[in-house]
Amino acid sequence: MPEDWLVPDWPSPARVRAVFTTRSGGVSAPPFDRLNLGDHVRDDPVAVATNRARLAGAIGARPVFLTQVHGTTVASLDARTPDGGEADACITSQPGVACTIMVADCLPVLFTNSAGTVVAAAHAGWRGLAGGGEGPGVLEATWKAFADTVQREDPTASRDRVAAETLAWLGPCIGPQAFEVGPEVRNAFVSLHGGAQACFAAVSDTGKYLADLPALARLRLQAMGITAVHGNDGSLPWCTVAQASRFFSHRRDAVHLGSTGRMAACIWLV
Repeated sequence: MPEDWLVPDWPSPARVRAVFTTRSGGVSAPPFDRLNLGDHVRDDPVAVATNRARLAGAIGARPVFLTQVHGTTVASLDARTPDGGEADACITSQPGVACTIMVADCLPVLFTNSAGTVVAAAHAGWRGLAGGGEGPGVLEATWKAFADTVQREDPTASRDRVAAETLAWLGPCIGPQAFEVGPEVRNAFVSLHGGAQACFAAVSDTGKYLADLPALARLRLQAMGITAVHGNDGSLPWCTVAQASRFFSHRRDAVHLGSTGRMAACIWLV
C-alpha cells in the first residue's frame, strides 16, 4: 500500500479496515496520473482496470464500484454484487466486500459500529448532503439503512443505542477555503437547519459564499445522534483543491486539463 494513502485514525474495531487512496500507486497517464479509479472520466480503460486491480490487491478485499449520481440511494453489497449499480452509498455486513465511494472534491463518509458488525460508505457532495431540500439527504438515508441492518442482527438494540455506538469518518474533500457556491446552495441547507448558517462565509460583493462541507456533514450526523465523528476538520491538509500533488480535484483540474481522476474511500470487514 502506498505510504501516502490515508488510513483513518479512529477507534474502529479490530475487524474493520478502511483506507482513502491518493494519486499514488497507479499507471494512468496525465491528467489522470496516477491512480485514477474512475471509469467514466475518459481515462484508458486498461489503465483503470489495472488501477482497480492494484487497489483490490493492496486491501485484500473486493472493492465494489458504484455509478454515483449525487442521489440518496443506498446499495446493499455482498460477494455477488456487480460493479456499476446506481447508488451514492453502500452497506455490507459480509467480510471481504469493500464499500467503495469515488471522489474528486465531494466528501466521502465512512460508517461502522463499535461491535464491528456492519460498515457503510456515502458520497456526500452538496446535492446529496442537502437531499434536494425535500426529505432526507444521503447521510440520513445511509444511516437508516445502517441502523436497520444493525437492528436486524441485534433486535434488542434501540435506535438511540445504535446511534450512540456508530462511528463516522470524514475523508478529504474540497475545503471551506475553496468551495465557492451560490445562494441557492446556502438556502438548501439553511432552510432545513438554521445552524447551517455558520457553515457559510459570505464572499464580499459577489453574492456568493464559501461553504464548509465537512461542517455541514457534522451537523447532519449530530442531528441523527451520531457524535463519534472523526477525520476531516476543514483544515487545509484535508482539502483536495489545495493538495494538488496528492489529491485529484474536479474543480481545480477539469477546466484547465479537461478532466481529472477519482480517488476512493473504502471500508470493509475482515
